[in-house]
Amino acid sequence: MVIEIPGRLPGTNEIIAAAKAGKGKYQPYSIMKSEWTHTIAWLAKKLPAYQRVDITITWYEPDRRRDPDNITGGTKFILDSLVVAGVIKDDNQRYINSIKHLWGVDRENPRVEVQIEEAEEIK
Repeated sequence: MVIEIPGRLPGTNEIIAAAKAGKGKYQPYSIMKSEWTHTIAWLAKKLPAYQRVDITITWYEPDRRRDPDNITGGTKFILDSLVVAGVIKDDNQRYINSIKHLWGVDRENPRVEVQIEEAEEIK
């Protein structure tokens, strides 16, 4: 099963900046995480529940400017969303067998495609 997240997720640099910027009751990072988690969870609601998964995330950027480690910062939002949507019970190693990242360029339609497949149980 695949879900498509339109646009670009915040990168590691943006996430760190938001975490450092917050002072007071409403932290910018908390707001960012909540908004993205709920948006992605809404998209993931169509997926069935899995016991254990292999995940492939393909990041289609409008260009090649962002470093791969910066691009993949949004992985946390994706995994937390799968839990909120009930696709997986938790985002720990008991339920996630593997995560693979791929990159592409699509100037007209930047997006993130998340492919989820049932994984074998580890005994």
